Amino acid sequence: MAASKELWVFGYGSLVWNPGIAVAETRRATLRGFRRRFCMWSIHHRGSLTDPGLVLALEPGEGAACEGIALRAADPDAALAELRERELVSAAYHERGLTLSTDAGDLPAIGYVVDTAHDQYARDLSLDEQARIIAHAVGGRGPNHEYLSNTARSLAALDIDDPDLEWLVARVQQIRQQAGRPLVTAKPPV
Repeated sequence: MAASKELWVFGYGSLVWNPGIAVAETRRATLRGFRRRFCMWSIHHRGSLTDPGLVLALEPGEGAACEGIALRAADPDAALAELRERELVSAAYHERGLTLSTDAGDLPAIGYVVDTAHDQYARDLSLDEQARIIAHAVGGRGPNHEYLSNTARSLAALDIDDPDLEWLVARVQQIRQQAGRPLVTAKPPV
């Protein structure tokens, strides 16, 4: 997808608290037909090949909807290059054109959707299985549980409810406390 005069990107996970691009504007947005879910094995950023973690991905689902934010890039060409380097590191995501619903009307954007045919797609993991993985995995960008807590805290600050993430935060904290490793509550970068 070539950069145009204006580039909007859908943030639903780490892009909410760490976009990694210069952002000119944000809007609350909803994407229909997809849900936010820990359904992608992370072998680079939040886990490793020998001990994979999990990251959030947009997973297709009939009747599903995902609330997040639309980010308008200050420099579309630079943003697209940075996002592709970050999000397409292992080809487990597809870059897709999306239509977001906002208070100002529909908005064309790009987003990164899990490739359900890719080996890194973690199909059908229960919330408890997700919690056990997230509680201990560590990758090049840090502990998996920090990614979870930063995302949950950032969504809550925007009044975006995600009961699964809230449950996961509590369960991961419980698992880590039982193992004598309390949950690290790192603050997201500004």
